[in-house]
Parts: sequence; structure tokens; C-alpha cells
Amino acid sequence: MKIIKYPAKEAWEALQQRPTLDMTALFDVARTVLDDVRTDGDAAVKRYSEKFDRVSLSRLAVTPEEIREAESLLPDDLKKAIRVAHDNIAAFHAAQRFDGVKVETMPGVTCWQKAVPIEKVGLYVPGGTAPLFSTVLMLAVPARIAGCHEIVLCTPPNKEGGIQPAILFSAQLAGVDKIFKAGGIQAIAAMTYGTESISKVYKIFGPGNQYVMAAKQLVGMKDVATDMPAGPSEVAIIADETARPEFIASDFLSQAEHGVDSQSLLLTTSEKLADDVVKEIEQQLTHLSRRELTGKSLANSRIVILRSADEMIAFSNQYAPEHLIIQTADAKYARDRILNAGSVFLGAYTPESAGDYASGTNHTLPTNGYARAYSGVNLDSFIKKITFQEITKAGLSALGATIEVMAANEQLDAHKNAVNIRLKNIES
Repeated sequence: MKIIKYPAKEAWEALQQRPTLDMTALFDVARTVLDDVRTDGDAAVKRYSEKFDRVSLSRLAVTPEEIREAESLLPDDLKKAIRVAHDNIAAFHAAQRFDGVKVETMPGVTCWQKAVPIEKVGLYVPGGTAPLFSTVLMLAVPARIAGCHEIVLCTPPNKEGGIQPAILFSAQLAGVDKIFKAGGIQAIAAMTYGTESISKVYKIFGPGNQYVMAAKQLVGMKDVATDMPAGPSEVAIIADETARPEFIASDFLSQAEHGVDSQSLLLTTSEKLADDVVKEIEQQLTHLSRRELTGKSLANSRIVILRSADEMIAFSNQYAPEHLIIQTADAKYARDRILNAGSVFLGAYTPESAGDYASGTNHTLPTNGYARAYSGVNLDSFIKKITFQEITKAGLSALGATIEVMAANEQLDAHKNAVNIRLKNIES
């Protein structure tokens, strides 16, 4: 674990580098898989499942029997927890419903917006080292509330060809229409182009590894809409001498256990806190079931000691973390100055785990600095807004000359004529 003390601002950018792969190689692999699935459909998806997931599949669709069996396999306390999380996520996202307001921009000219659900959406739920059934809730619940007509879910199968029971239970609870055993690039390809089994969708959602992110970026350029660039997970923590080192260490490790390419940063003004956090990390790590993987992830992580609260805030805004935890004596001061972050966790008793699972906010968030320009998934992510306008004769008489002058000065005579011909009709 590296501790960097009082770096000059010129050094900040280097300290903010994420662990990345060669994107050229990523795109080359992604293009090959995308092209094969577009050409060969289900057969290609099955081939790549055998190659990447080491599983031979006779069919891609999950059956109703598998869903019923999944519920019977889950312990009652997990089913109860999933239902509580589902209800909190639903409450938070339902409050985001859009109410269009008609605006009369001038007498006789009325404009408004209408929110319309995206008809077909595809949800990607990672499997890998930790099947993320919580992601099912984060994506499917707002899709259902938005009113999407068809919700398709793809997730990698295990080596026996099954899906983790909690993923299936969560999908049924949240209202997913179709579930398929497909992971990685081949799942993105299948939902983009459609196969004999898997429906073509209009927008794809969900996090994944860097290969999934590369595939989403490629298909997003011309074939299908995507939610955001989302790669390896990350957290930044702003903490001063009042923070509890055991809390900070637990947040550090909870982020690190996502995968070997995850990253955790601690920004602090206290050298003592930095030292105490390192000791706590070493102690807590020994008790984790995924300690080997988590330990590798810590190689990407670091502690940066800065001179003031303002420096910590500036460093964080420049880094633009997916998750930002603030544990300072004056959390409000920092909160009000945060410009770039996917989701913010305030105070000692607000762990990132709350947002990951059950507080109600969405955990599908922009990574790799994209929080400078992207929001996390929310209800609007599943909605299109269509504008409407209606103009009366009196309204066009008042507005017409403005349109004609602007059209004439852009040398678009047909645009001008479309107004002029109507004005003549009104005047006759």
C-alpha cells in the first residue's frame, strides 16, 4: 500500500491513473466476437460461452422451472433482504417520475414534453468472481417503473450451466420478462443484434469488466444505445483526523474485493489516520474469504496525504470517482463543493455497501473519470422525452416573422416558405 505525502498539484494526475488494459487489444477481441454473434446468432453465443465460461449450453433461455427452483433454494433471510432492497430502490426511483408541464412560450404558442418508456431494454448482470444479484434490482426495478415493454436480462452461467439462484429470484421479483445464459462480449452482441433466442433491444444497461465496456463502446457508436461507460469499480474517501480508521479500512476493502482491477483511494490531511488505516487494512484483510483477490486489488490503491480540506476536495473532483465517501468533521463543507462523483456517501455511518445494496440509490455508476460528464442510472435512463408543440393562427401570426427572418439568414428558403404560405392563408 503506497502512502504519498503532500504531492504537488502537477503530480495529481499521475496519482489518479486507473488500472487499465491495452484498449487496442480489447477492441480487437470485442470486434471479433461481435461480428461472429451478428453472423451466427445462438451458435456463436454458445461457442464463446464454452470458450470463455467453460460451459456447454444446450439452450440459452432460462426456463420457468429453473426460476421456481431458484426460489426454493434461497434461505428466507436472503429473500427477505432482497425484498426490502427491492422496495427501497422502487421508492427512490418512483419519486423520479417526470410530470410534463405545458408552457405557453408566447400567446398562441404552446410547448411541452411527454415521457415515453424505451420499449425494449437489455440488462447485463455480471457473474464472474461475484454474481451481482443486486445489479438485477438496480436495473430491472427502474425499467419496470418506467414502463418498458420488454425487459431482457443476460448473465453468465456457472460451469454447470446454471444461474445463481438469487439472480433468478431478483429478476422475477423485479419484473424481468426474459432471462438468458450469456455473458461477456457475446451477451452484449446478442442483445445488440438479436439472435434466434435473444431479443434485439434498443438500449443496453449494466456494468462489467473492461471487455464488456469495450463491447458497449463499440456497439454504442452505431448499433444500439448504452447507459454509460462502466468498467472496473472504484472508491475515493475524503477523511480527516476525526474519522475512524476501522471504518475507512472496511470501506477500502469492500471496494477492493470487487476484482483485481478495482481501485481505492484515501485522501486525508492526517498522517496518523493514514498509518492507522494501513494497520486496520492488514488486520481486516486476514478475515476476508476473498483476501487473495482483495490483496491483489490493493496494489492499485493508495493513500494520498494532502494539506487541507480544499485540496482533498479538488483532488477528488479531478479524479471524479464512481463512489465518494466523506468522513470529516464538517461533511457539509465538502458535500457542497463536490462537482464530479457518481454517488456520495456522507458521514461515518453511511458505508458504500448501503448504496450497493439497499438504501435505494442506484449502484450502476460511471467509472474511470466519466463521472465528470455522466450520471448514474436513474429512472430517466429508461425514458425518452418527446417534445410537442401546437401553434394557433394567432400564435403563428405573432411568431411567423421571427422564423422567416432566421430562415432567410440561414439561406433556407423552404423553411421560410413553410411559414409564409401559412401566413398568407391566415390573412386571406
